[in-house]
Amino acid sequence: MNKKVCVISTSLRKDGNSDLLAKEFYKGAKDAGHDVEMISLIDKTIHFCKGCLACQTTGKCAIKDDANVIENIVLKSDVVVFATPIYYYEMSGQMKTLLDRMNAMFLKDYKFRDIYFLASAAEEEVTAMDYAIQGLKGWVECYEKAELKGVVKAVGVTDIGDIQKHFEFLEEAYKLGKTI
Repeated sequence: MNKKVCVISTSLRKDGNSDLLAKEFYKGAKDAGHDVEMISLIDKTIHFCKGCLACQTTGKCAIKDDANVIENIVLKSDVVVFATPIYYYEMSGQMKTLLDRMNAMFLKDYKFRDIYFLASAAEEEVTAMDYAIQGLKGWVECYEKAELKGVVKAVGVTDIGDIQKHFEFLEEAYKLGKTI
């Protein structure tokens, strides 16, 4: 079955390690015949949630920026993929800000069921991603029809392009994309 897939690279480093994971997942899903859209946050303007909760009554965020456009794409996707670098054992700030800003989706009918998480860290231990995974699971829990279906933990990669020396992580992301 052909699925609509949204891959969101939250790294602000073009061709950074998590961005390359996102691109490999994209290729795998595309090669499997899915309709895949890649979103990079590099040139996006996403402001912090103000906690006004207007979205809970209007269904729309009071802040007008790129988060609204991304939310509409996510709502219409069967599969949503988040790729992030790990900073201080947590997802990037821009990823967390985006998750917070998609609060307006909570009351809407959403299509997505499968969520995937791709992370890269300088740390050598795979447990470096545990807090970030828990943070994403908290967001997923708010959408009872959705489930975290897969995770890629790329460790020991710091500088831009380091992940290319660890082909196994790129291959894992590609295969995960190909098997959705």
